[in-house]
Amino acid sequence: MNTLAPEADRSAPDSRLVLAIVSVGVLLSSLDLFIVNVALPDMARDFGNAELAGLSWVLNAYAIVFAALLVPAGRLGDRGSNRTTFLLGLAVFVLGSALCAAAWNVAALVLFRVLQAVGGAMLTPSSLGLVLAATPPERRATAVRLWVAFGGLGAALGPVIGGLLVEIDWRWVFLVNVPIGLGAVVVGLRKLPDPRGDGGALPDLFGAVALVGAIASLVLGLVKGEDWGWTSPQTLGAFAAAVVFGIAFVISSARHHSPVVDPGLLRAPNFAPMAANSVLFQVAFAGMLLSVVLWAQNVWGWSALRTGLAIAPGPLVVPIVAILAGRLIGRVGAGPVIAAGGVAFAAGMAWWARAIELAPDYLAGLLPGMVVSGLGVGLTLPTAFAAGTSGLPPQRFATGSAVLSMARQIGLAVGVAVLVAVLGSPTDPLALLDAFRHAWYVVAAVAVAAGVVGLGARMPRPAVQTAPETPAAART
Repeated sequence: MNTLAPEADRSAPDSRLVLAIVSVGVLLSSLDLFIVNVALPDMARDFGNAELAGLSWVLNAYAIVFAALLVPAGRLGDRGSNRTTFLLGLAVFVLGSALCAAAWNVAALVLFRVLQAVGGAMLTPSSLGLVLAATPPERRATAVRLWVAFGGLGAALGPVIGGLLVEIDWRWVFLVNVPIGLGAVVVGLRKLPDPRGDGGALPDLFGAVALVGAIASLVLGLVKGEDWGWTSPQTLGAFAAAVVFGIAFVISSARHHSPVVDPGLLRAPNFAPMAANSVLFQVAFAGMLLSVVLWAQNVWGWSALRTGLAIAPGPLVVPIVAILAGRLIGRVGAGPVIAAGGVAFAAGMAWWARAIELAPDYLAGLLPGMVVSGLGVGLTLPTAFAAGTSGLPPQRFATGSAVLSMARQIGLAVGVAVLVAVLGSPTDPLALLDAFRHAWYVVAAVAVAAGVVGLGARMPRPAVQTAPETPAAART
């Protein structure tokens, strides 16, 4: 028996190498959610001064499709092979990135962003399945935290890297994914484990399509409401379609044996309110991020690089605050910390609304609001995620995490649409300043609402794991 142990050890996958490979895909998909914001003004100029309402779909198409397919793609990976799903998803993401770089107009770019989102949705949940499969049970909690951290790193680095790449050409924000992604595919083909899938039921693809229809219709009504008229048949029809698709999604989720959102998850402690908090807070976050990019580049005339560097202090505050928040939760509980995060984020937006003027003033105008909003993000996001998943049994952790991630993507899409609707299309400088101030107050109000929703969160004792968690069980 002892003579076989070294051979068994050599055949086992290296969990650190697996984590490194899959984290490349997770980092790229997360990075792409934020890196494109900084490039939007350059895209608009390159495409003949395209309007914000149309260009916003470059952000929204990605977020909507990514959100709707995240859970079904994870189920497909569990059913067959997480290795195949991850590598295929990464390949599709790379192909979509290359096509985005070659886009000749806004419509083509939006279409290729959808392809990117399909790849991102495939690789993200399957990557966690691979990490769990390669990691011993006693080290899985640490591995999951590192996996989540790579997604956060993408959010932090996105604006700065985007600014650097746009200095060359905006198409490089997509081209940079190609060599990195292809390298990960090549190494992954040789080194990733291939755990057996559970052969379970097909996921609810109709429900996923209904969810896409609901969010896309809502976003369409918000984005085009000013142009069409808020009481026009087109706008009201878009909102009505959102309701119909939403009802279809709810019915499908209640009846399907493998729904996009398992109704049972909503009964877990904290899960439903933390999902609502995720949607609302990401609405505010998306509005903040896009507004500061548009203001800095279009009003103050800053370059993409300068804008990215100006944004950087906010994300840099987040991990520091997140660590300190862990100690604060033990004293006052999760709810007050989440609420404080919403209020802090709102305070940052209120500062911008009061302090920013047409004349550039970074130190007195933009920087304080950026830092305070970063404080709010650091208090809210990790705390809400921990509270939302803490009451889940181990075999539901991955699925529950995916649903919370889906909620965040929905919030991002709606947040961009809300900002576009509130800003409108003023041309006079003073009217433009008033529009941005109004938008920042709206964003602040949404952040406060997110804090109120999160106020009642508790940190229940996690369910006891009575047996080693298998990758398939962890994903279903």
